[in-house]
Amino acid sequence: MSQQVKLEGIYPILATPFTEQGEVDENSLRELVRFQLHAKVDGIALFGMASEMYTLLDEEKARIAEIVVDEVKGQVPLVFGSGHTGLEVAVQLSKRAEKQGADALMVLPPYMAKPDGKRLYDYFAAIAKAVTIPIMIQDAPLASGVNMPAALLARLSKEFENIAYVKVEAPPTTLKVTEVLEQSEGRLTVFGGMNGLYFYEELGRGAVGTMPACEFPEVCVRIYQAFRSGDLDTARQTFYQYLPFMRIGTLPGFAMAIHKEILRTGGVIESAYVRNPNAPIDERIRQETLDTLKDLDLLALRWHEVKAAR
Repeated sequence: MSQQVKLEGIYPILATPFTEQGEVDENSLRELVRFQLHAKVDGIALFGMASEMYTLLDEEKARIAEIVVDEVKGQVPLVFGSGHTGLEVAVQLSKRAEKQGADALMVLPPYMAKPDGKRLYDYFAAIAKAVTIPIMIQDAPLASGVNMPAALLARLSKEFENIAYVKVEAPPTTLKVTEVLEQSEGRLTVFGGMNGLYFYEELGRGAVGTMPACEFPEVCVRIYQAFRSGDLDTARQTFYQYLPFMRIGTLPGFAMAIHKEILRTGGVIESAYVRNPNAPIDERIRQETLDTLKDLDLLALRWHEVKAAR
């Protein structure tokens, strides 16, 4: 894949399947990648929050990257999360990701000791200087506890050509999308996040795609393609039809398990195991999740049929 790849469309954050013993399940990981490709996603993101990246060992990340690169075989771009709690480690992770096959990086700010403006600038500047591939800054204050002003994002994009993208997850996301696009004077390309909760409105504000969890990629593809073709009625109706399902996938403390339970139910992955500090869902949450899908057609729940037909 070219280093000059242009990112747009649907880039699900790949979950990390585990066995019931808590080890990385390589067979399920391969099947999960095949599921994304079958859904016609535009790209795949690794090591985001929905990947439980904060629970993974370095050697596990290396093996996951190897497997995903092997399965994708250049069919779509890969975006690797490479943020860390400190500058030096983030630089090394970013350089390693480029060598492992990342087409772009998604970088959280340092999220332990909350940095001031100078430390934020120095952090992203160091990463930009260390790699040649595009960088997407992940503006996710609810997850990181760090607020990044649009003016800082614009300055970084002006001074470093490879800082070209922002994943806006700072509520209200719609206003932040507009602010980033205006202040960067079009240098920054914006993706949405937050499990697609404001996807339709973000597209209307100028976002070029979204990076949701990975259990409903075909739904996001349908919304995006309808919007891009000018069929706003279909895009809007599909978005609002699935919005209750997107919402339950953001349940604090249980979101990762909800994503995985849906994938497990349809046979995409073998287990819904999540690592501490994430909590497994109980039967009540599981039923509430499935209730939101009663009148919805979700590919993940029909994956047994797809596999049988292959």
